[in-house]
Amino acid sequence: MTRNFAARVIAVALIAFCWTAATGQALPQTGAQAGTLDSGPLPGAVPAQAAASPTTPYANPSMLYPGEDFHLDPGDLILVHVFMQDYSQTVRLGADGSVHLPFIGSVPLQDLTVRAAQALIADRLRAGGFYKDPEVTIQVLDTVNGSVLVTGEVHSIVPVSTERSLREVLLIAGGLPATASHTVKIVRPGMAEPIVIDLGTDLAASSTANFPVHPHDIIQISRASVVYVLGAFQHQGAVPLDQATPLTLLQVASLSGGINFEGRYADLRLIRTVGTERKVVKVDIKKVRDGHAPDPVLQANDIIFLPSDEMKATMKNLGVGGVLGIVSFLYAIHNF
Repeated sequence: MTRNFAARVIAVALIAFCWTAATGQALPQTGAQAGTLDSGPLPGAVPAQAAASPTTPYANPSMLYPGEDFHLDPGDLILVHVFMQDYSQTVRLGADGSVHLPFIGSVPLQDLTVRAAQALIADRLRAGGFYKDPEVTIQVLDTVNGSVLVTGEVHSIVPVSTERSLREVLLIAGGLPATASHTVKIVRPGMAEPIVIDLGTDLAASSTANFPVHPHDIIQISRASVVYVLGAFQHQGAVPLDQATPLTLLQVASLSGGINFEGRYADLRLIRTVGTERKVVKVDIKKVRDGHAPDPVLQANDIIFLPSDEMKATMKNLGVGGVLGIVSFLYAIHNF
C-alpha cells in the first residue's frame, strides 16, 4: 500500500510539473474547492478546459444578460453550467415553469430569481451525491416576458430582457419596408412624451439607430410620405416615397406604368406645398426623358399632374377604326 501511495504522489508531482511547464500556471485546485466529483482519481486535473466561458449557439453577444435578481418565468431560455465541470445544459422553462436537467431531472424554477435558481440546482446536485460543492451559474439567453412591441407599418413582438439597440430590434422585426417612415417614435412607460428618433436614409450606418430600447417600450413606425400621380398616366394614385433613396420624376412615371398617348408632355405640372402655400412648376417631361432638362427630385406630398390633349384623347377614345372612319368620311366629302 505504501508503494502505491508513493507512486500516486510521484504521479501527481509529475503531472503538476508538466502542467506548470506547459501553461505557466499552477495546477487547478482539487476536491471541494473546485466543486469536483466525489469519486475518481485526480478529479481536479481533468476539466482544465471547462474553466473557459461556456458558449452556445443561442447566445447573442449584443444582448445584455439579466442579473441575478432577474425572475425566471415560463418560456425563458437559460444556460445552466457547473464551474470547472463538464456540465452545461441549455434549456427552456416549460409551461409549468420547470426545466429538465441531467442527473436531477425536473426542477421547478418559476418565479425564482437567477440567484435562487442557482442555489436550488446546486442543492439538488449536492444532495444527489453528484458533486461535493458545485458552483452553479445560470445565464438567461432569451426571455419572452420582457419584450418590445413594434406597431404601425411593422407588427412584431421582440424579446428584450434588459436592453437592446433600436437597430437590432428593428432588424429582428424584419427591417423597415419601403412604406415605412425613417422617423420612429418610442413610447416608454413613465415618460410623458414619446422619444422621436430620426434614423436617416441608411439604417445600417445610422448612429441614432444605436439608441437603447428597454423592455415594455412601444416602437411606433408610421407610414412613409407619398407623392400623388394624376392625369395621363397608366396608373394614378399614391406612390410611396422611400426615404432610403431619392425618387425622381422619371422614376415616378415609370412606377405609374408610363405616360399615356394623350398626355401633354410639355405641360406637366409639379405641385409642391411649401409651408401653407402651394406652388406650381411646369415641366416638359419629354425634355427630361431625352436628357435636355434635369430630372426633378420629388419631395413628400408632391402632386404630379399631366393634362390630356383633347384631340389625342378623342382619337384614343375612338380607336383606330373610328379614326380611319373619320378620315375616310372627310376624304369622301373632299372628293364629292
